[in-house]
Amino acid sequence: MSSVAIITARGGSKRIPKKNIRDFLGKPIIAYSISAALKSGIFDEVMVSTDSEEIAEVAKKFGAQVPFMRSEKNSDDYATTADVLYEVLNAYGKRGKFFDLMCCIYPTAPFVTSKKLIDAVTYLKENGCDALTPVVKFSYPPQRGFVVVDGFLQYKWRENINKRSQDLEPLYHDAGQFYIYDVHAFLNDYESQIGGGSLRTIPMLIDELEVQDIDNLSDWELAETKYSILRDKGKLKF
Repeated sequence: MSSVAIITARGGSKRIPKKNIRDFLGKPIIAYSISAALKSGIFDEVMVSTDSEEIAEVAKKFGAQVPFMRSEKNSDDYATTADVLYEVLNAYGKRGKFFDLMCCIYPTAPFVTSKKLIDAVTYLKENGCDALTPVVKFSYPPQRGFVVVDGFLQYKWRENINKRSQDLEPLYHDAGQFYIYDVHAFLNDYESQIGGGSLRTIPMLIDELEVQDIDNLSDWELAETKYSILRDKGKLKF
């Protein structure tokens, strides 16, 4: 099976300027995603999809391929990850290059390691499914969440007020790190994405300490703190 790792790194981040190439504990944060993909040894090609020449140069410096630039259409705030992946596969197809397996890795995912990627691809193949996504369990049950109505707190679901947390169904959210697809299944129903449509998606459970959304500078600092703790304790298995 031929496989490709696609690192999606759009330029123009507003909340954290140059987010995808900002220094994260000594090197551009995108370098962690590139390194994990290359070190895994399971991809025929590791490429970065970007509309930024600056990001492209950094990506190439750390060993990724940038065979073409992302279109303007898929570089705005409304383009979905699925749109970007479809464009990449289509561009490769026009060059006579086709893949059976695809791994989309986010550029701000320093907790992704080569071991995780290898384990994920192996798990997907063993189960014969269409897609895999890492997920993390909500630390507090959302079923007991509040909403604000006319300035006052109310339970969103009052029927859960007296239920024990352990009696509520466990819910999970996207770890925001990577996704793995069978390319043929993806192309048949790419607009449905993970967890919907006809794609049979299996989860890969990730420890909460190894997950951090990075949307602002406070998130960035928290991610660096978590990463440092895991690295110093030898818990990041590269």
